[in-house]
Amino acid sequence: MAKKVTTMTGQELREMFAAATAWLEKNASDIDELNVFPVPDGDTGTNMLLTMRSGVEEAYRAPDHSVSAVAQAMAKGTLMGARGNSGVILSQIFRGIAEDLADKESVTGPNMARALSKASKAAYKGLSNPTEGTILTVIREASTAALKKSADNGKDLIAVLEITVNTAKESVANTPALLPVLKEAGVVDAGGQGLYTILEGALQYLKGETEQMQFKKPQVITSSIPLTLRLPEMIAADEVPYGYCTEFMLKGEDLEVEKIKTHLNKKGESLIVVGDKNTIRVHVHALEPGNIIKYATSLGTIHQVSVRNMDEQHRDFVAAQKEKITATDIATIAVVAGEGLEEVFNSLGVSHLVHGGQTMNPSTKELLHAVEQVPSDKVILLPNNKNIILTAKQVKSLTKKTIEIIPTETIPQGIAALLAFDYEANLDTNTNLMKQAVSNVTTIEITRAVRTTQISGLKIKRKQIISLLDGELAAVGNNAPDAILNTLAKIDLENNEILTVYYGTDTELSEAEKVAASIREKYPKLQVEIIRGDQPHYNYIISVE
Repeated sequence: MAKKVTTMTGQELREMFAAATAWLEKNASDIDELNVFPVPDGDTGTNMLLTMRSGVEEAYRAPDHSVSAVAQAMAKGTLMGARGNSGVILSQIFRGIAEDLADKESVTGPNMARALSKASKAAYKGLSNPTEGTILTVIREASTAALKKSADNGKDLIAVLEITVNTAKESVANTPALLPVLKEAGVVDAGGQGLYTILEGALQYLKGETEQMQFKKPQVITSSIPLTLRLPEMIAADEVPYGYCTEFMLKGEDLEVEKIKTHLNKKGESLIVVGDKNTIRVHVHALEPGNIIKYATSLGTIHQVSVRNMDEQHRDFVAAQKEKITATDIATIAVVAGEGLEEVFNSLGVSHLVHGGQTMNPSTKELLHAVEQVPSDKVILLPNNKNIILTAKQVKSLTKKTIEIIPTETIPQGIAALLAFDYEANLDTNTNLMKQAVSNVTTIEITRAVRTTQISGLKIKRKQIISLLDGELAAVGNNAPDAILNTLAKIDLENNEILTVYYGTDTELSEAEKVAASIREKYPKLQVEIIRGDQPHYNYIISVE
């Protein structure tokens, strides 16, 4: 006879979400791979995982163990920890669940079905232009099935979640039929896959299968085009503001992710350990990073080591803010990754920088922290990445300060916006000036494909050079100069005068100079400048003005 669960307490609800998060963690990197563009910024799985972790951590801090309190804590935690569009949408789903479960001590099958339905409505409401074939479709179709099932099966939670999970699976598999770009790329929607994984983990907890979950891995629903998996650039969970932020890649043989995770779990906070038996990426905040490095070197060789003193960074920032005297009462905050680009933004007078960008989407909490730190009640925020804009918008309702979001999708747009800033103008005027400046800049981004795929009729091979023109795939080639020239040929350069090349951390100056020379030869009227950007993943970011 099938197991039945007719009611669930707040503590059980919390444990269910924790189990779902652990289940999601098992294939977060696989979900990252379900990115339409084969660029190294597919981080949906990572963003959803860190958003869920933030929610669960908050749920464990809730003093009241009722269903209502736990749901409210999950909503608060996921909002504060939301990263990227997927994280923000996930936080809205939990907001809807919390609103429907308000004042409830326990939850039944019908309660859960109604909560999922409310979650769907909240998710749609949170977006100005909701798109079908995404996580939105999955939560809507799954919650509709849950409501219908609950009407037929009384209070059985398992029966409700089983139909929810099965419908979610079918919905995810159908996303390529709703979004042609998914079908052409040969992938399903990553956000939908993440939600399905979370729901599946919750169901397995209700069935009492937590022990079995340790030896299994979630199913990734894909279309017919095979994927080439990669290890994602992991990003930090809710930042602990003290100690040392320690990051490195560990390479070796027969590495055991879970064993390493267990060993490091008591050594610090915000721990992330992900990878396979040959390559593992570690991120942890610790008071004694030396012990962690020593342990890692006993297992293999470490690479890309970064140890940053967060206490020192915090003190330097506070000191700098006290010394900073500006001619305006408006503060500017920009999201930037890369030492060179940070120097550029600092030279333009930005008030505060938040480290982040491709694969490193800052959370709502991090952006809110930056807003509260700057010595002004009027703030202009530059996300500089299309996947951070929605997160930035969440900050408005969380602070008493007046915030304007300039929807910059690229670094060149952010630079153009700062150049347009007028220290003698008011907030409204500056907002208009900066938005106008953004519309006058064209961005080219050069990177390498992380998998073989096909988009817009272009066949792309793994590791091949690809060029994006204002976020859209523009050219494919075997070398950067050709890809850049092919992209420039698609732009009307008649009224453009300046072209700036920002070269990345994996690109040598000599290579950048060759690229600049090829552009000057082809377009002698353009003033071509080269600037060290140190941005990760993207060999070149080019601004055309």
